[in-house]
Amino acid sequence: MKRILVMHGVNLNMFGKRDPKHYGTETLEDINKKISMLAETLGVEVTFFQSNHEGDFVEKIQEVHGDGTDGIIINAGAWTHYSYAIMDALAILHIPAVEVHMSNVHAREPFRHFSVLSGVTRGSIAGFGADSYLLGLRAVVDLLEGE
Repeated sequence: MKRILVMHGVNLNMFGKRDPKHYGTETLEDINKKISMLAETLGVEVTFFQSNHEGDFVEKIQEVHGDGTDGIIINAGAWTHYSYAIMDALAILHIPAVEVHMSNVHAREPFRHFSVLSGVTRGSIAGFGADSYLLGLRAVVDLLEGE
């Protein structure tokens, strides 16, 4: 069974409380449940990781290098726009990573329009709320099946 890590970055533990206009009212737990249900349907195993500490986030990515994880779905939150440390950690991996965002980052503040991670991920999905994660999971599974 393929193993996929879903990574939630800084402040994403506040889904459901944070700016419902952009992020909706679903909690992180609600989103993880939806992802788990789809994963079961697709026949893959998912694990979840959330941190508000950039170093912990980088270390988790480094752990993936060689632990049997087959793919990553990553929403790094604000780190998306400036964390070269996360970008470098992802660049080491030889597995597909897909970047996701709940809001349409391209329709928001100008600093959100650029992702330092997009150069080292296989693609980016933004603007579909919690469904961005589900689309990301489908994308990673499709990439893995195409190998």
